[in-house]
Amino acid sequence: MRWWDIDQVLELEKDLFPEDAWSRGMFWSELAHSRGAAATRRYVTAEDGTGRVVGYAGLAASGDLADVQTIAVARDLQGSGLGGRLLTDLLRAATAFECHEVMLEVRVDNLRAQKLYERFGFAPIGFRRGYYQPGNVDALVMRLTDPSASVQGTEING
Repeated sequence: MRWWDIDQVLELEKDLFPEDAWSRGMFWSELAHSRGAAATRRYVTAEDGTGRVVGYAGLAASGDLADVQTIAVARDLQGSGLGGRLLTDLLRAATAFECHEVMLEVRVDNLRAQKLYERFGFAPIGFRRGYYQPGNVDALVMRLTDPSASVQGTEING
């Protein structure tokens, strides 16, 4: 993801997460840490054949721990495997950052995402009550140990 992707990312963000969409400033702040030798973030976009951003994902790393910040896929492409490809990219980044665990929060009512994370080996470890605001929706906290094992033999095209 680069700064010129932010407008399209924000459109998708507002469509998919209307109650708790990230702001332009939040994306700028994350991207500020995604380049150079001291990078601690990985943000990617997926585009269709017309240049439309149809998905994006982000990861933050600190020490040997990484955290999936966001994964989003356009409604018309949900279930197409794009979410898995984005997650694979993040797990490869976690491995490159030398992280031994990856954490994430997912809405308790987002069963599709939970199933995706489980397929990659994430396991539930707890809840964060009222995490998603202003809707006061709980988050399921999930953890993956050894992200490199989850992506062995997985190939990403494009």
